[in-house]
Amino acid sequence: MLCWTVELIGLAVWVGGLATILATVIPEVFNVGVEPGGRLLTKIFARYNQLVLITIGLLATMAVWRLWLSARQGVIEASITRGEASLLAVMILIHLLLMMILVPDSVGRQEAAFAAQGEAARKAAHEAFFQSHRWVRSLYVVNFALGIGMMAVKVRSWTGMRGRLL
Repeated sequence: MLCWTVELIGLAVWVGGLATILATVIPEVFNVGVEPGGRLLTKIFARYNQLVLITIGLLATMAVWRLWLSARQGVIEASITRGEASLLAVMILIHLLLMMILVPDSVGRQEAAFAAQGEAARKAAHEAFFQSHRWVRSLYVVNFALGIGMMAVKVRSWTGMRGRLL
């Protein structure tokens, strides 16, 4: 089914893109220094967030199409489980919260930390940045785990294992 392929590619981009950033980019980027590395990561995550927005559009479109196929055309295989719908909704909400509120706030605090003059001001600015960044980092990891869960839910539904634990 075309929906399944598009959904799997979308989830691979969403989860795989973040896995690549977490496992390979972040450890290497700080070899160039904290300030340039931080700015580079800001740009990388901005591009990643744009890519995820496109993925969200694809996943939402496929969900609507699957709903239409199951409700109007009677294609039972296209039906969406509550688990799929719930996971997708939570993932989208977390990502939108990150993009619209938390990441811009964290980037502003990062820039303030880089621009701070004096040891006390620099220490306070870095502390403020790391407090906000802790939330950003945690929510990206939560979304990563939810994405893996979504893949498992989709594969189970595609293979006819709905409702079974093993």
